[in-house]
Amino acid sequence: MRTDPSDTGGLFVTRRPGTRPVQFRTPPRRGDNRRQRFDGLIAAGLLVAMVLVNLLFWGPLPLACLWLGGRTQYLTDSIFGGLTVAFATMIGGLMLGLMALKRLDYAWILVRRAAGHDQREGMIGRIFMICCLIGAPVFGVWFLFFSGASMSGFDMQGMLGG
Repeated sequence: MRTDPSDTGGLFVTRRPGTRPVQFRTPPRRGDNRRQRFDGLIAAGLLVAMVLVNLLFWGPLPLACLWLGGRTQYLTDSIFGGLTVAFATMIGGLMLGLMALKRLDYAWILVRRAAGHDQREGMIGRIFMICCLIGAPVFGVWFLFFSGASMSGFDMQGMLGG
């Protein structure tokens, strides 16, 4: 009788659906070295594409959304309309970008496996973290020193002679 929770998938007497030990099918036939190198180059290209899409979140996408919001405010003479368009396009752009990143990540895993690597996890989390670690300080420096923003009683532009 199976009563060990690791055999039954938890505290149930029988196994829960989807908790069977994973059984992989026979591995596909490996390509020759030339094909694996080509797949490695495709994987590198997909990785570069993921980095570029991720970097869009830190500059071009917000600027485009603010531009659209500003044009909407100018054409409709409504601040609320401009803000609504800016926020809606920003959320929509972020969602579309994240969907694209997820699909690129799946494709990268498949191509890496085709190149002969035992790839089970994607790079989307690491790329996002690295872009955030670089983008947040760069944005902070820009915002404090170059954007013209003034804090109450503390003028950074005046200190820099601007």
